[in-house]
Amino acid sequence: MAIIEHLPTLFMLVLLQAILGIDNLLYISIESKKVELTKQKQVRQLGILLAMVLRIALLFLVVQILPLIKEEIFSFGNPAVVNGRFSIHALIVLIGGAFILYTATKEIWHIITYDGSEEDLAKGKQSFSTTLLLIVVMNLVFSVDSILTAISLTDILWIMVVAIVIGGLIMIILADRVSEFLKKNRVYEVLGLFILFIVGIMLLSEGAHLGHMHLAGDPIHAMPKSTFYFVVIVLIGIDVIQTRYQRNLSKTR
Repeated sequence: MAIIEHLPTLFMLVLLQAILGIDNLLYISIESKKVELTKQKQVRQLGILLAMVLRIALLFLVVQILPLIKEEIFSFGNPAVVNGRFSIHALIVLIGGAFILYTATKEIWHIITYDGSEEDLAKGKQSFSTTLLLIVVMNLVFSVDSILTAISLTDILWIMVVAIVIGGLIMIILADRVSEFLKKNRVYEVLGLFILFIVGIMLLSEGAHLGHMHLAGDPIHAMPKSTFYFVVIVLIGIDVIQTRYQRNLSKTR
């Protein structure tokens, strides 16, 4: 009976893992294509499995040091220009956002300058171990907020652990499907990169907000999740309409 009464909370946490894991899946799919074709599925699955184990370890660590993560560790700046007071949580989100923004910008630039040659294609390749490390690290960055949210919803560790495991298994299944979809529909890869770009901006704004940053005396606010999803829906709508329009034009020529 005790387990049954906790099922609604477990379902809510799994749903939370799934929603917050969408941008993570996008990153994994884009990053995994940089390794050899025969190893792409392996790097995705191994990366998610390792991240799932480390996420559980991170959960136990966060429960023990929760006050320290949110505690201010340093401050800097001039109130008239830019200033902030940063915690470990704020720094993790800021660094993660900056790296995702860098990755998306780099990939968008590679698409713009791509000339179709084998030499140019080879420039985008990286080692299996590097890709695996990036997937694991970024998975952990994405998991910080979901873990903190989970702790605010329940204090029962086994429920959070089960939710992480179920969320990880769902990600393993969906990661291959997302990657295959992007391979078969390369036009949507650009859309995915721009969504990832917005994710980077959202994390930067959230990290700045957590760090109590002020720019020219004005506080920096976190981008609302509703704004993020609205922008993503608009981008997808524009892409779908543009694609259909181009197909109709091709039929008339």
